[in-house]
Amino acid sequence: MSCNNCSDKNKKGCKSNGSCHTDGCSMLSVYDWLSDVKTTGLNKKYDIVEVRFKNSRKHFFRNSKNITLQTGDVVVVDASPGHDVGVISITGELARIQVNKKAPDTKPFELKGIRRIADSVDIEKWIKGRSLEKDVMHKSRSIALDLGLKMKISDVEYQADLKKATFYYTAEERVDFRSLIKKLADEFKIRIEMRQLGYRQEAARLGGIGSCGRELCCSTWLTDFRSVSTSAARYQQLSLNPEKLSGQCGRLKCCLNYELETYLDAINSTPKFNSKLKTKKGVANHIKTDVFKKIIWYGYPGETGLFALKPEDSVKISSLNKKGVFPDDLSEFENKTSAEAPAYSNVVGQDSVNRFESSFKKRKNKRKNKNQSQKNKKPGHSKNKK
Repeated sequence: MSCNNCSDKNKKGCKSNGSCHTDGCSMLSVYDWLSDVKTTGLNKKYDIVEVRFKNSRKHFFRNSKNITLQTGDVVVVDASPGHDVGVISITGELARIQVNKKAPDTKPFELKGIRRIADSVDIEKWIKGRSLEKDVMHKSRSIALDLGLKMKISDVEYQADLKKATFYYTAEERVDFRSLIKKLADEFKIRIEMRQLGYRQEAARLGGIGSCGRELCCSTWLTDFRSVSTSAARYQQLSLNPEKLSGQCGRLKCCLNYELETYLDAINSTPKFNSKLKTKKGVANHIKTDVFKKIIWYGYPGETGLFALKPEDSVKISSLNKKGVFPDDLSEFENKTSAEAPAYSNVVGQDSVNRFESSFKKRKNKRKNKNQSQKNKKPGHSKNKK
């Protein structure tokens, strides 16, 4: 589903400008699971609401005028300067929880207020600003190139009153864009604000499909960006290939941190990866470790065979080596438990590599026989010949 205020114009949906009360077409959409909770007489109705703007930008505003608001309502809010238009994403008790979680030091009297529910004039201006953003972004990019600035303008967001526009950009180094602001102000006759984004924030705003085939985590549910290091890939024994470990933002994938704690807990019960075991046959080097099956493989230099040991056996041999005792061979400690066969049987032959060849042969023979019959048919011969 997609509305007219959605950044992705290729999607087709209800076209209700975000007032469909479902909030299913937005990034980081929220389900108000406390909407049915009724406040008691002692607790006053919470007057702070969360308002969603373009992409995933959200802010808290105060409903000081006690306007009856529901999730999905299009409202006019205070801005600096002028006013802006957004969509209510959270109200009531869930908004209280979000404020305590995201901004616990928020002072209600410092928040900007909600003016009114948007009318048709406000929505028309709002849609007009959205339609101008794409052309303005392309023109601003050409102006930045003419000035020789090493920056990329990734998005433009117009304020609903068309008096101000925010330009989001990414850059590797510090950029002096004072001349750019003057050029943009002269070109578009509006107030200009520049905001620098990180590469992860840029990917979150633009969205996309990841290598897993699903929408990017940063644009759907991830709200904070934790630092990701290559050690996370090493602990999970992944190949240090930048092409496979990097996301669409060009940085290490956020999902490398999802299972890292589980791997660290499992690794604590296994010996170090660079451990060596000394035997009378020679020194066995560590090859690989399966931290969840708790199996460690060792191998002798120059030999192709590997020995699967349990972590406790590896620790036992290491302690013997420290005492100067060397076993004859690792084969006496090898874990020879056979893997369980899966409870599966090839019923219809779907595991056969040649399962499609029979159908191809039938088609080929049928086509060959048809062509042969046409060649054997004499010209001018007909069953209806008198």
